[in-house]
Amino acid sequence: MEFAERKVTVNGVEVTLFEAGEGPPLLVLHEELGPPHPLGWHAQLARSRRLIIPVHPGFRSPRVRWIRGVRDLALLYGFLLRQERLTGCDAIGFSFGGWIAAEMAVGDPGLFRRLTLVAPFGVKPREGFIMDMFPTTSLDYLRASVRDPDNTPEFATLYGEASPKQIEDWEDARTECARLAWQPYMYNPSLPDLLPGLAGLPIMVMWGDQDGILPRDAPETYAARAADGRLKVFPGVGHRPEIEASAAFVAELTAFVA
Repeated sequence: MEFAERKVTVNGVEVTLFEAGEGPPLLVLHEELGPPHPLGWHAQLARSRRLIIPVHPGFRSPRVRWIRGVRDLALLYGFLLRQERLTGCDAIGFSFGGWIAAEMAVGDPGLFRRLTLVAPFGVKPREGFIMDMFPTTSLDYLRASVRDPDNTPEFATLYGEASPKQIEDWEDARTECARLAWQPYMYNPSLPDLLPGLAGLPIMVMWGDQDGILPRDAPETYAARAADGRLKVFPGVGHRPEIEASAAFVAELTAFVA
């Protein structure tokens, strides 16, 4: 499967969209190291859904100076959904993208019909901490996101041998993450107190019980504080259930958004 690429201008900002499939739209917000290559779960969902994956400004695209935090980015994407007439769509956000999706929802719960958050940042764990991506290399950080990277075929195919261009893209993404979410690191202190306002928006939070990047307390807080939240835990899986337990991940997501 290949993504089609198009560009739209939203509030004066050029945003790149990757799209695939047909059917009801599913907004996909990528994680902290940039948009993924086409994965198996994309191909399966694209059989019945139109996948729309925006590339966050500053991640393989020019930096936008007025976007100074995740909430600013969330507002831009709210403008995008209204402009593209996608309000009321389903959405899924991964890690850093999950935080963006949560900020979009608390700003305007009507943006989404159903919301899935996969190992979402944005909430400070009461126990433990969100792994700092900056003291290590981007590839080592990626390897830490999977419980057993060498025996996870899709991970090995995508990241086993990174090209210089791929590493450059990751470093651009890390630079933008530092600008947007350095202090406090990868969370918004006010977000947990805003989640109860999401009455009427069903939210499913996915998390792997071997996640070495995000402690369990953070996804539990999302599920507990949201008015209609639920938590799905994948046993024996790290930070990326979409590639570590792809079949179970697709089954859960498909059932939730059906």
